[in-house]
This record gives sequence, structure tokens and C-alpha cells, in this order.
Amino acid sequence: MIWFLGDLLNNPPALIAYLLAVGVAILGGIAFHEFCHAWAASELGDDTAARQGRLTLNPVVHIDPMGVAALVLLGFGWGRPTPVNPYALRIGPQRGNALVAIAGPASNFFFAFLAAIPLRMGWVPTFGDVTLIEHASGMEIVGFFLFMIVLFNVLLGIFNLIPLHPLDGFKVVTGVAPREIAQQLERLAPYGPGILITLLVVGFLVPDLAVLHWIIWGVMDVVMDLLL
Repeated sequence: MIWFLGDLLNNPPALIAYLLAVGVAILGGIAFHEFCHAWAASELGDDTAARQGRLTLNPVVHIDPMGVAALVLLGFGWGRPTPVNPYALRIGPQRGNALVAIAGPASNFFFAFLAAIPLRMGWVPTFGDVTLIEHASGMEIVGFFLFMIVLFNVLLGIFNLIPLHPLDGFKVVTGVAPREIAQQLERLAPYGPGILITLLVVGFLVPDLAVLHWIIWGVMDVVMDLLL
């Protein structure tokens, strides 16, 4: 997200709105995301997260510094993984783990939906054209603030649904797939972080090979159109 900071520097109110949106995404989006994991696990019978103090909306216990840096710089990030004991989930480790995993991204889409209501209803003008942000003023700044909250949370939700370990999408896929296939996928889990980092770095260094970025932003465009 740093590519338009130069334009924001020319409009201090817009810069403040952007920084506030980042703050809301960190304090609200990430913290709410991890809290929902802990809440879903607790509701399904696993109190591991609760015993470790993670069943709270306090962002301090949920924030991962690298995830926050990625959110500020790239627009998507992550929090500290919420501890879950799949075998304590009363509906079984496979389906239970999938439900706990999906609760996180679902919370981000819900957060984005709430922030999008004033924009969708026309109460506030939608101002998402960052190329014109240096000329924005008044209610356009408010629209930009809400738009960025929607954008950040949609990206958080989509990024975490990528089916690579340790992201939520991997747990969702292994939770709904037939047991034999899930077991084969779980054998690939140790390679997930390396694959994810490689895709992100390659996409950053060689834009023509930014497959992961194309997928994320392609899905994001569809979700943003639905919300706004």
C-alpha cells in the first residue's frame, strides 16, 4: 500500500484517514479475526485459547509484528496464530478445525460489510481513487477512510483463505476434503510457509510472475463490487 503514500503526503487529512484506517484494521480486523477463532473453538468445546488469554478483543495479545508490517506495506497481513486443539472439538478434529478456521476470515468479511454500509447506502461518497486522493476533502476523506477499512478487511479475509499452511484456507480445505486426501495434503503442510513466502517474494520482484497477487486482487475486485 506504500505506492500512493506520496499522494497522501500532499493531503494531510487524507494521510490521517489512511493511518486511522490502518489502525482500525490492526486493532479491529486482526484482533477480531483471532478472537473469532478463539470463540469458535471455545463454543465447540476447546478451551486452549481461552486458557492462554486469547478469548479477548484486546489487540495486544493477537498482534504479530510481521503481520502488521505486511498489512501496512502490502495491504494484507495476519495475527498471532490462535492455539487450537482439534481433538478437543466435539464435532471431531477435521470438521471442527475447518469451522474454527473459517471463523477468522468470515469475521473480516463481516467487518468489511459493516464499514461498507454507509458507502453502499450513499450516506458517504465512495472515494477509492487513490490517484486523486491529494485533492479529496470533507466527506470524501470520510469515504476514503471507510473505503480503506473495507479494502483492508477484504484483503485480510481473502489472504487468510489461501489454501497453504499455516493460513486458514489450508485448514478449511483439509477439513472438508475426504480424509484420505486431507492426510496427503497435511504431509505437504511443512512446505506451506516456504511456498507462500516464495510466491510473495517472486511476485514482488517479478510482477509478470505475480500469480498470487493476481488471484488475491482478482477475488478482491469481485468482493468489493458486491459490497459497494
